[in-house]
Amino acid sequence: MTSVRQIQVTFDCADPERVARFWCEVLGYVVPPPPEGFADWGDYNRSLPPEDQGSWFACVDPSGVGPRLYFQRVPEGKVAKNRVHLDVRVGTGLVGEERLATLKAECARLVELGAVCVQVLVADEENESCIVMQDIEGNEFCLD
Repeated sequence: MTSVRQIQVTFDCADPERVARFWCEVLGYVVPPPPEGFADWGDYNRSLPPEDQGSWFACVDPSGVGPRLYFQRVPEGKVAKNRVHLDVRVGTGLVGEERLATLKAECARLVELGAVCVQVLVADEENESCIVMQDIEGNEFCLD
């Protein structure tokens, strides 16, 4: 049996580069270098047929540990809740008010980038606090 060595998370979206650059800011990811022979991604895009220009974009974890994120243009808009979402783990190891304050501070930073705060879930007897958010195209994710 072969084991999986890497995974890629793919997002359907309207504007791949814009969404990818948002997630670079959220996660500290970077845009990988353009394909060999191209000075930059704009140069690469101009080499494609017009209908393929801007059809995808990607970002990667500079440490090589996290999965590659791939963003592909689709014609339809988002119409329902995501079946899969990312948890951005900014409060790992923190509890109570310290955790909630950390989550709220990150939430404020991401709202400045265009994210939307959907719901703040405060700790109860079973779960620690988390914040439900949406990225710049409405994809749900959680600050955890």
